Amino acid sequence: MPDWLAIVAQVFEAGMLVCFGFAWPVDILRTLRTRRVEGKSIAFMGLILLGYLSGMAAKVIRAAVGGGWPETVTLLYALNAALVTIDIALVLRFRKSARKM
Repeated sequence: MPDWLAIVAQVFEAGMLVCFGFAWPVDILRTLRTRRVEGKSIAFMGLILLGYLSGMAAKVIRAAVGGGWPETVTLLYALNAALVTIDIALVLRFRKSARKM
């Protein structure tokens, strides 16, 4: 694959991760503000987290095989995975609080 085509592919991949990534901080802030987590599925968020971790693993393995560093876009996978993890933690925290009431 020509170098320029690999760069274009990375730009599109980064665009996808940025678009998905915008949703997590908004959702986290809403959860912190309202302390309500009804309708949130830990299983669904776990599946999303698994997807981000799989993407990161693919980038790291590809870099290891090629003898270089992972692509910069790997940081977006890590950021999104961290945000999903925070959201899952908030759901677990506020569901526990709601059950005590």
